[in-house]
Amino acid sequence: MASVELEQLTGLLARLPGLGPRSARRVVLQLIKRREALLEPLIAALSRVAATLSTCGVCGNVDTRNPCGVCVDAKRDAGLLCVVAEVADLWALDRARLFAGRYHVLGGTLSAMDGVRPEDLSVEALLARVAADGVREVVLAMNATLEGQTTAHYVAERLAGTGVAVTQLAHGVPVGGELDYLDEGTLAQALRLRRPLQG
Repeated sequence: MASVELEQLTGLLARLPGLGPRSARRVVLQLIKRREALLEPLIAALSRVAATLSTCGVCGNVDTRNPCGVCVDAKRDAGLLCVVAEVADLWALDRARLFAGRYHVLGGTLSAMDGVRPEDLSVEALLARVAADGVREVVLAMNATLEGQTTAHYVAERLAGTGVAVTQLAHGVPVGGELDYLDEGTLAQALRLRRPLQG
C-alpha cells in the first residue's frame, strides 16, 4: 500500500489527459525508480514554470515571459497573423515550423451550448492589433467543427472593411487518408474545396 503522498501524486497525474490511474501509477513508480535522473529535475522544472508562467499580453500565448518568445522573435513576419482558438493550436502549428508570421489566441470558440459569446473571446484585441501593427493577411486556423467554423465566419465578418486579406486553412482529405475511413463532413468539405489538377 502506497503512502498518502504517493496516492495523492498518482491521483493528480491521473487527471492529466491520456493518463488514467494505471498509467499514473506506472509514471510514479518510474519517477521513484529514477529519482535523481527524473523526479528531482521534474520537480525543479515544474517549480520554475510555476514561478514564471504568464499569458502573453500581445497574443495570448502561454510562456515564461511576457511578451512571449513568438512575439519578440524579430525574424517573424509581423504582416502575417494566424488566429487560433487555443494555445494548444498555436503550439501545434508553430511546432510544424511552416508559418513565418505571428499568432493571436482567441481563447476559445463561439458556442451557444457552452455559453461562449463573442465578448468572451479576444476579438477586440485582434482588431486592435490588425489596425495598429500593419497586418497584411489574417489566417483563420480554426478547427473544422461547427463551433470552429462559426467562429471563423464571425471573425471574418469583423475583419471585413479593414483592408487585410482574410484566409482560412484548407480542410478536406488528409495526406495519406483513405476515403472509406473519412466521415461525411470531411468528404463534403474536400469536394467543395476541389481544385484543378496541374498536369
